[in-house]
Amino acid sequence: MSVASTQTLAEALPEAELWFWRRDGLVQVCSRDVLMRHARPFEVDLPVTGEPIGSLEVALDRASREHRLLVLGLHGGMAESGELAALCEARGVHFAGAGSAASRLAFDKVAVAQTSLATPPTLTLASAPAGLATYGKLVAEPVADGSSYGLLFVESPDDLRTLGEVAQKEIYLIEPFMADVEATCGVLEQNGALIALPPVEISPADGVFDYAAKYLTSTTREICPAGFKGQVNAALQDAAMKAHAAIGASGYSRSDYIVAGDRVTFLEINTLPSLTRASLFPKELAAARPR
Repeated sequence: MSVASTQTLAEALPEAELWFWRRDGLVQVCSRDVLMRHARPFEVDLPVTGEPIGSLEVALDRASREHRLLVLGLHGGMAESGELAALCEARGVHFAGAGSAASRLAFDKVAVAQTSLATPPTLTLASAPAGLATYGKLVAEPVADGSSYGLLFVESPDDLRTLGEVAQKEIYLIEPFMADVEATCGVLEQNGALIALPPVEISPADGVFDYAAKYLTSTTREICPAGFKGQVNAALQDAAMKAHAAIGASGYSRSDYIVAGDRVTFLEINTLPSLTRASLFPKELAAARPR
């Protein structure tokens, strides 16, 4: 997904030099031609053969010496957790997007649930069986990941056992499943002013907006501007602005919601939303552009 986001950024920034952060931790220069000709970025690794730069720390030291501005086409892990931002801040490297503190908070879904934002009730592994009996269906996802990685729906005792097994490897956020309409709304900071973008109404092909539905399924419908009533769209925009401010985000963010009638319930906020051609934030930017 990072490669697909970078393809979009490279189109928008034709003069930018491209650096690729490899899986083994090393950074190297990436050919624009190789990047733009790569046809299956969600499924096939990018073949990079450019000049080696070194470790991430070495690359950031170079960025600092050369007074570079980093525009991040990265997702998950250190990029979204605030660790990369902290490394940049320690070296005085300028970068687009939220600082380390805001990203660290947004990446921890349990911490976000403890803010003033209105979120669904959270359950523990111990209370999950009772929660399943009460609500009929639960949804669980890793506390520290994005793009619906590891998303798990709990509808039976077998699902509870599976949840118990995966939760031994990483911390999961567990909530009641809300079978209503999913929506998202981005916020853009421009010349010091915050702008709420047009919300998106999401209609996944099989009712589940997971990684495959987001990036690999052509039948998922993402309606922008959303077809909700005017007051619901306004409530989504207001909620997205409040979420952006609540975690101290900057630059841009995208918040996800469940819409039930006229009620809007916050799910999570992403301080480094994906920018692929199939992603939601670019759709909102396009819808907000004057015709």
